[in-house]
Amino acid sequence: MDINNAEKKFLAQDIGIIFLSILIAFILVKTKILTNILTSTKELELIGSFIAGMFFTSVFTTAPAMATLGEIARANSIALTALFGGMGAVVGDLIIFRFVRDRLSEHLMELIKHEGAGKRFKALFKLRSFRWFTALVGGLIIASPLPDELGISLLGCEKMKTSRFIPLSFAFNTLGIFLIGLIAKAI
Repeated sequence: MDINNAEKKFLAQDIGIIFLSILIAFILVKTKILTNILTSTKELELIGSFIAGMFFTSVFTTAPAMATLGEIARANSIALTALFGGMGAVVGDLIIFRFVRDRLSEHLMELIKHEGAGKRFKALFKLRSFRWFTALVGGLIIASPLPDELGISLLGCEKMKTSRFIPLSFAFNTLGIFLIGLIAKAI
């Protein structure tokens, strides 16, 4: 199998998984089975928020996690759902961060070396204001329903330290889950 066919196969699989996760999210919302289980006691609410938060971070599991977090927040405290969901999301993001941070930045820097405008682009990455902008945009992507892989990739480009990444991930994920809870309560 040549590379183009392999890439097309992986892309088709990824699209299928995303479609399946959206379908599962729809079923979770309509049947309320998972919500009833996760919200049946206070302890399960917190554990359920933490576990759903872990799944909130990946493109493949964002939709079902959002549905679950929304349903937990509708039945319980939005603040507690966001807090424990944010903690779980940090765990999920750390797993992604460990894989993405170094590999992506290495590939990007290799690409810059081969481009004519590479020196200007490389200098841009070293600017302090660009680093803050990158952290803000990466954090906003993490807070949004967009896949955290995109935001983490941006943060990986600037070689962000884990000690800075953890509070950033927690703050933005908690904010995103809190907004999901507010929307779920309003509906």
